[in-house]
Amino acid sequence: MEIFVLGTSAGTPTRRRNMSGLALRLRGARQWALVDCAEGTQHRILRTPLSLMSLGAVFITHLHGDHCYGLPGLLASAAMLGRSEPLAIVGPPPLRPMLECIMENSGLTLPYPLDWRTPDALDADILPGFALDATALSHRIPCWAYGFTETALERRLDTGKLRAAAIPSSALWGELQQGRDVVLADGRAIAARDYLLPPRRARRIVVAGDNDRPELLAASARDADVLVHEATYTEEVLQKIGPGPQHSSALRVARFAAEAGVRNLVLTHFSPRYQDGGPLPLSLLEDEARGAYGGNLLLARDLDHYLLDRGGELRLATG
Repeated sequence: MEIFVLGTSAGTPTRRRNMSGLALRLRGARQWALVDCAEGTQHRILRTPLSLMSLGAVFITHLHGDHCYGLPGLLASAAMLGRSEPLAIVGPPPLRPMLECIMENSGLTLPYPLDWRTPDALDADILPGFALDATALSHRIPCWAYGFTETALERRLDTGKLRAAAIPSSALWGELQQGRDVVLADGRAIAARDYLLPPRRARRIVVAGDNDRPELLAASARDADVLVHEATYTEEVLQKIGPGPQHSSALRVARFAAEAGVRNLVLTHFSPRYQDGGPLPLSLLEDEARGAYGGNLLLARDLDHYLLDRGGELRLATG
């Protein structure tokens, strides 16, 4: 599985960081998913191998501008590129009238249909290869986290059992590996399920929107390989600001991830006050998180490309 980081800044962009946007897909798959779409997201997409023509679904966590104001432009660009395939749009119920108002008053018409969904109506047909779920979070307006669990698990043949049963190696082995029963030349009916090894564990990624109560993700993160969560402030700054913004600190997210047994934690959505080379460097967030979390910790940077292997290890792609 692949994750492409499209924006990591909270509220406003910086010279090096765009606002919220993240893409994911099964490696080698045509369709991909976009989670949140701030202004400038489509420009970030141009610096990845992803295409708006193969975008399968858009998931909006909430309707604050730094998470969704780029969506009208992205839809318009897809239209100008000649897209004709339907596009699923998942988000809070007010998202649809908001976008339809913009489209009506700007004269935007789309040559492809939009399949509108809300977080409580996620079906398996939205994004091929994934089972989807959503978890309500705690923020100033309704906000969600989205879970992506792979469903297309390859199966391996029990070749030792096949040979023990005198089933000769042939093209029929390929049929069995695809889960299809076969009949041998000697008339024996062979059931594929009897010669397939148990599938590996399905990988799971959870991408959260803004949230000041990480513990709300306890059930969703329990079986997750990767949790992507905002860490807008350090705990010291959060204490000074107070609870009004309803964001998390790196410390609170890290403590939760440690308690939940999250293997890979990706922090993002950093306040613009944190700048490398400035009085408040991003390393403050990293140091705070590492003090509470001993797993694989990654501070997301714009245009990072991560690979999640079949063993559940997340790493930065190279080359």
